[in-house]
Amino acid sequence: MMIAALALVGAFVATYLTLYKIGVIGQLTCSIRGCETVNSSRWATFLGMPVAAWGVAFYFAMFVVAVIGTSRTYEYERNFSQALALMSGTGVLFSGWLTYLELFVIHAVCMWCVTSAVIVTIIFVLSLRDLRERGNSAEPLLDELGD
Repeated sequence: MMIAALALVGAFVATYLTLYKIGVIGQLTCSIRGCETVNSSRWATFLGMPVAAWGVAFYFAMFVVAVIGTSRTYEYERNFSQALALMSGTGVLFSGWLTYLELFVIHAVCMWCVTSAVIVTIIFVLSLRDLRERGNSAEPLLDELGD
């Protein structure tokens, strides 16, 4: 459930940035000056869509997988934990690339983008822990079924 909650927070951050990018919000609230520079750069669009919109889709998908994975039906299955680890690992790599662009190409940092990168990194760490725990917790059940 912690992963689902973090994914929801990430979706809100990404939605805020998307609304700015598409012109619904006139100015970003940002304690540092780099947010608008980053979000108005040519790197703020990926495959024809705002990067933040991709973030909304990513976090929503993470939320759905995390919520489904907490149901009793899938309590001992690793598939959802594996999916969360793979998805969040991809998110960490993408966020790392975006952070590189901020630091070395755009020369500006967006606190909302950093917040998103931190959120996806925490989700990744939690998903790895969950994957390990589900692997261990399923073993006694499998032993009982084998007897």
